[in-house]
Amino acid sequence: MSEYSRSPRQPRKKGSGASGGSGGAGARHAAPGAKGRTGRPVAAGKSGGRSGGGGKATGPRFAGSTKASQPTKLPERKAAPQVDVHDPEGVRLQKLMAAGGVGSRRVCENLIEQGRVEVDGQVVTELGVRINPRTQVVHVDGVRVNLDEDRVYLAFNKPKGVVTTMHDELGRVSLADYVGNREERLFHVGRLDADTEGLLLLTNDGDLAHRLQHPAYGVLKTYVATIRGPVQRDVGKRLREGVELEDGPVSVDSFRIVDHQPGKAMVEVVLHEGRKHVVRRMLEAVGHPVLELVRTEVGPIRLADLKSGRSRRLNKAEIGALYKAAGL
Repeated sequence: MSEYSRSPRQPRKKGSGASGGSGGAGARHAAPGAKGRTGRPVAAGKSGGRSGGGGKATGPRFAGSTKASQPTKLPERKAAPQVDVHDPEGVRLQKLMAAGGVGSRRVCENLIEQGRVEVDGQVVTELGVRINPRTQVVHVDGVRVNLDEDRVYLAFNKPKGVVTTMHDELGRVSLADYVGNREERLFHVGRLDADTEGLLLLTNDGDLAHRLQHPAYGVLKTYVATIRGPVQRDVGKRLREGVELEDGPVSVDSFRIVDHQPGKAMVEVVLHEGRKHVVRRMLEAVGHPVLELVRTEVGPIRLADLKSGRSRRLNKAEIGALYKAAGL
């Protein structure tokens, strides 16, 4: 047998005879007194070859030896059921996307052909598809596009002393004094107490309003509070770990000190809770009553330089970011 035809599992050892049948490298494990094919005695031990009766090999395997590879059958994946999203009575998809601020009609057509547009969870690549903008949902690159022109999304900087309601039975200044002349019925996303000022979102999109204010969806709200100081070093840790209030434990998502002044400090509190007066109660629970409180952010929307008592329409990118934050 040639040197290149010998199995790599049975390397030739010095002094060993030619391998063959049950002899060779495995023969040294034969029973005492056994002889190889050459007639020479071999070492005692367990047989490394196959037994005469065709049984399984019981000897040790050589280093680097492997079993013959077995073909692996991958589990069959069921294709997602295709749903026909085309509405013959609807409007062309690219036209609605362009009206929704995605881009020009041509840009929208390219996005569709590239498979980057979904309607009701189905990827659409045909340009002739028509849909109903009031009942169907469109995403571009995972971001929802507002197709209903009747929906309104406003950012409002609520002044101190204004009650968060569209009608106040006690005759106090309310949101109606600022946006009550609009034709649409607007929902306020969450509440700000009369002594708290800052960002309040107003919309007639009830589903979005519900998700933005419900703690289960984890949309963060950011507040800047002026509190009595100085602030102890462990306050942030205590707030992050959670404090016990009369209606149960609550914790912040983040806390940082913004500024120090004699006898007071300015801090930033971020949380997704929406309980009544929750920021004031938390800070008081750790020994720092609130002197002034402003909400500066709701999810991706910032108060920025919006003047007190003024409102502005959210742009298309902001609306899309809100949908994403709310998981819509």
